[in-house]
Amino acid sequence: MEELQRQQHEELVRQQQQQHAPNVPPQHYQQQHFAPPPQHDSNQPSPWYESLPAVAMDYKVHIDPGKEDCYFQYVNPSATFYVSFQVLRGGDGKAGFAVRSPSGQIVHPYQWRANADYQEQTSAGGYYSVCVDNQFSRFAGKLVNLYITVIRYDQWDKFSKELEAMDLSVENVTTTLMGVEKNINEVMQIQHFSRSREDRDYNLLLDNNSYVQNWSLLQVIVILFTTFVQVYFVRQLFEVKPGGYAKNRI
Repeated sequence: MEELQRQQHEELVRQQQQQHAPNVPPQHYQQQHFAPPPQHDSNQPSPWYESLPAVAMDYKVHIDPGKEDCYFQYVNPSATFYVSFQVLRGGDGKAGFAVRSPSGQIVHPYQWRANADYQEQTSAGGYYSVCVDNQFSRFAGKLVNLYITVIRYDQWDKFSKELEAMDLSVENVTTTLMGVEKNINEVMQIQHFSRSREDRDYNLLLDNNSYVQNWSLLQVIVILFTTFVQVYFVRQLFEVKPGGYAKNRI
């Protein structure tokens, strides 16, 4: 079944690639397979987040039935790019997930899964496309958690060179700080995954609780109705109508 879904999705992607894609607003595009990333306008200033040494974003998005949402994230050259997704609730608990690089190459092939992640240690720079697909679910929407980080480790080297220009040797300190930062980022990724699992379990618990309550209430109603029906028919069996007694002979 998953293989058939994958083949159907690849056919849809090929059909979309043969068509001319419309203009795409920055950072988000809906219902378009791997839409082209937004382009920089030389007359406009760069977004404020492009100059930050690290960016971490956590989103919870709702994907409607039969739809696909694509999100774009700018990654600085030589930066580390990480993205993960997890379906929190809805339908079979799975959705399609794919990542495309700024060059147009699909770096994370389409997969229909409950959760997945992708990491690129040294990026060439540009806008990455992250697409979440729910086209094979015709009736159930999905609540999806997206976690995206962009970390520029080269900023530590720049800081070290600035200190060396002032005749300060801090290579050991810089190396230690870089190691600490990497460990912290790994811990943050693990914590995010744990929180996503917790949210998924909590939503599953709520769904199961509602299911048990609704079915229990329905069963109680059926039992009460059956009891009243049985009592009614039993009373009908022993009910004696007026004039039904035999007359005594004199």
